[in-house]
Formats: sequence, C-alpha cells, structure tokens
Amino acid sequence: MNAPGLKAIVTVMLKPGVLDPQGKAIGHALQTLGFEGVGEVRAGKVIELELSEHDPAQARAVAEDMARRLLANTVIEGFHVEIAS
Repeated sequence: MNAPGLKAIVTVMLKPGVLDPQGKAIGHALQTLGFEGVGEVRAGKVIELELSEHDPAQARAVAEDMARRLLANTVIEGFHVEIAS
C-alpha cells in the first residue's frame, strides 16, 4: 500500500422496514437492565478503511464503490460514507 492517505468510515445499517432481530434483542436487554425511554433500536456495523487516496472526492467514490460491491448488501442495507484525514 502507498503512503497513508485519507480514512473512509463506512456505516452500514439495515434499511427501514427490514426486520432487525439483533436490534430487538439489544432493546429488550436495555429494558431488562432498567433503561427506560429507549424506543426502537437498530444495529449496524462501522468499517474504517485507510485509503491511499489523497483527494476527498476520489476517496469517497472508491469507498462508495467498495460499499456497493462488498461491504453492504444493498438489497436490505443502506450505507453512509464519511471521509476523514
């Protein structure tokens, strides 16, 4: 890999309306522990990628391509990409 460039943070979440059993289990456990006032809980994943790109627009394009092709199942999941230095 070349000299470190930018970092991409890809957040992958189930799309609204897709059943989230892990989120439901977390929500139930929080209630069992006495945490009140917690509404719907959705679970997802965060993936940090160190890229060799130095141009933020190009880094975003590469990370979005990675998310579409591998990191997210775009049938049931959406994703959001943030670029950091």
